[in-house]
Amino acid sequence: MRPPAAFAPLTGGERVLGTIALASATFMNVLDSSIANVSIPAIAGDLGVSPSQGTWVITSFTVANAISVPLTGWLTQRFGQVRLFVASVLLFVLTSWLCGFAPNLETLIVFRVIQGLVAGPMIPLSQTLLLASYPPELAGVALSLWSMTTMVAPVVGPLLGGWITDNLSWPWIFYINVPVGLIAALLTWSVYHKRDVGPRRVRLDVVGLALVIIWVGAFQMTIDLGKELDWFGSTLIVVLATISAVGFVLFLAWELTDPAPIVNLKLFGRRNFLAGTLALSLSYGLFFGNLVLMPLWLQQWMGYTATWAGLSLAPVGIFALTLSPLVGRQIGRIDSRLLASIAFLLYGLVCWMRSDFTTQTPFEVVLLPTIVQGIAVAFFFVPLQAIIYNGLQPHEMPGAAGLSNFARISSGAFVTSIFGTVWEDRANMHHANLSESINRGNTAFEQSRADLTAQGLSSDQINAIINRMVDTQAYTLAADDLFYISSILYVALIVIVWFASPRTMVHPPQASTPARTAGENGPTDAKV
Repeated sequence: MRPPAAFAPLTGGERVLGTIALASATFMNVLDSSIANVSIPAIAGDLGVSPSQGTWVITSFTVANAISVPLTGWLTQRFGQVRLFVASVLLFVLTSWLCGFAPNLETLIVFRVIQGLVAGPMIPLSQTLLLASYPPELAGVALSLWSMTTMVAPVVGPLLGGWITDNLSWPWIFYINVPVGLIAALLTWSVYHKRDVGPRRVRLDVVGLALVIIWVGAFQMTIDLGKELDWFGSTLIVVLATISAVGFVLFLAWELTDPAPIVNLKLFGRRNFLAGTLALSLSYGLFFGNLVLMPLWLQQWMGYTATWAGLSLAPVGIFALTLSPLVGRQIGRIDSRLLASIAFLLYGLVCWMRSDFTTQTPFEVVLLPTIVQGIAVAFFFVPLQAIIYNGLQPHEMPGAAGLSNFARISSGAFVTSIFGTVWEDRANMHHANLSESINRGNTAFEQSRADLTAQGLSSDQINAIINRMVDTQAYTLAADDLFYISSILYVALIVIVWFASPRTMVHPPQASTPARTAGENGPTDAKV
């Protein structure tokens, strides 16, 4: 077994090109998790399904992505870090092209699942390669550059997706990945191909991988199908929930006892890793759930086009792009727990401001919380990553990156589905409450009927219009409920952050770390 190579940080133009290549690939990946958000009504209408079924286009990709992330460690050592990253980008391009050609929802979901699977290694590998491109003293800057792509892309996605949907057609939200991915793959290979230690044979935890697929897949299907099948009144939902629960218990037992687990759950024994990952995954779940909810509410019940729904989320990039590098430079100088707490307070403020939205809220008022959210984004990702990595040794970094990303991505998919279910349930409750006040004794109701009758509308047409008005109010009130709950949960997450200890961040991993640790420390380190 040949000795591993140690690579010095990149310098000058080579480091700039490497950063651009990795950021482009990461941006494309994360963008694809949200670009379809505002296009769901168009996709659903074109493919003949309901908007709630259309959300499977988002969750299918996210769940598949989460499932494939734990494979990154084994694939990295089996094929080489740079080779794997470039192959992942090229396969992502191919599956994006196939998604655009999907003739029905079932085919689109299949291609989205494959797309999510091949995309799994891209996020953890881009982070590791980028950190290895910078000297240790610039690790905070590297993390801030990486965080800008992972946090701004989900917000740019709705804007770009909305414009494409309104001016071209929804398949182009996938076709645009083709040129971006090809350029990113070419640049990455040209800069990093000499920094790859190459492939080696390592053991794969097949049982652990199978259990991940079983419990995560069954849990996601339980959430997605539950509201349509009357939850536990359905035998299928009971079976799926049971499979998920049993699979999760077996997964925990296997991974904690296997000598080379696919997911190193023992990392949760580290205080900072546990607190940081828990805070990151829960907050990202809330972030992504709100990101899906906003454009759906604006388009379905406020009359916004896909473009205007995207525009309502776009201003977040103003402060996120300008402040993220500044926050990154403060890592190591200011307590990361304090920086993360600021982010959660700001996110709580944003959701609280949105919880007061009505059917009459003007566009400029919808924009205001989004602008504030840009400040929260800048304080969010880098401090939490610093907390996660605090106290870890370099050979533990790849495992930490993979496991934290697995938790984050899974949470995004789960919370998105939960938001959809709760939104529907709360809307039904508000609809019932509002309907109780609509009767012959209600002056406003009688006046509305008289006005509509004077316009020559039939009784059925009048009832349909009034029911639509009630639905609009009900779904707006339900969205307000979710925004309010989110604000409370964001503030509560501050408590979790302060369970971490204020230790100094260790040096980031070098690009050769996964292969090196596997060779030197044995098979127990061959994991992510």
